Amino acid sequence: MSVRLTRDLNAEGIGSSAIRRLVHEEKLTRVRRGGFVTADETADHRQLIDATMPRLSSGHVLSHASAAWLHGLPTEAAALSVVTVTKPGRGGNSVGPYLHRYRTPLPDDDIETADGLERTTLARTVVDVGRCGDLGFAVAAADAALRRGLSRDQLTAHLQVSRRHGIKRARIMAELADPRSESPGESLSRVAIWRLGLPAPAVQFEIAIGGRTYRTDFAWPDLRVVGEFDGKVKYGALLRPGESADDVVMREKRREADLRAAGWWVVRWTYADVLKPALLERLLRPALFRAA
Repeated sequence: MSVRLTRDLNAEGIGSSAIRRLVHEEKLTRVRRGGFVTADETADHRQLIDATMPRLSSGHVLSHASAAWLHGLPTEAAALSVVTVTKPGRGGNSVGPYLHRYRTPLPDDDIETADGLERTTLARTVVDVGRCGDLGFAVAAADAALRRGLSRDQLTAHLQVSRRHGIKRARIMAELADPRSESPGESLSRVAIWRLGLPAPAVQFEIAIGGRTYRTDFAWPDLRVVGEFDGKVKYGALLRPGESADDVVMREKRREADLRAAGWWVVRWTYADVLKPALLERLLRPALFRAA
């Protein structure tokens, strides 16, 4: 999929009025002002990047949410409605309909080139997202980066900048980061539990029952409470060769029945509960305090 800029269409003899007509006829889809894809293609953040970067002067580096997306890290959908770049130097940030530009020091060691694009390195990207983004998604990005091999030392080294805006929030992100979380939903759940002031759970806790070992998303062993984040992606990942979704559901029901029979209190929640922590609190707090 490729973005066609206005100048490219003009070079083919397609003028402004013709472009407007093609958009009106839904033969072209506007990615942003001056950038289009054909109607049978679905625009994503890469197309927004490709339509935006040629309009910028040299020296702009993809950063923050855009760099996180390019690195394959979990990224909040709302943050991808604009391209985020950093221009090395000092000065104020600027926000437009398609571009969020940061002006801040950016050492050469924090820049890399991949797929023809200059972007911030994995460690710098995680810290930038931690400084400027939603804490839940920042922790999800940090969890994923640590699972992929980013070391704690690399992350810590980028947290030593004492005067950079938002660095305290990035340090909280680093403290909460845990590579054992296996999905963005689990990462967001941990942050929500922390924000609610509830006891910190054990992550990926294993419970042996009747010759079977069940691994749980979260557990409070002393209280014999298990927490499970339910996500569609998670259930797809649980499919074994030859199994259907119904088979997974039945196996999960058997698993939960075994846990309850062994004296464990099981609490399940979804994205909707995590995104509104008051809902998660209604589920978890009674279970934790009843168990206590």
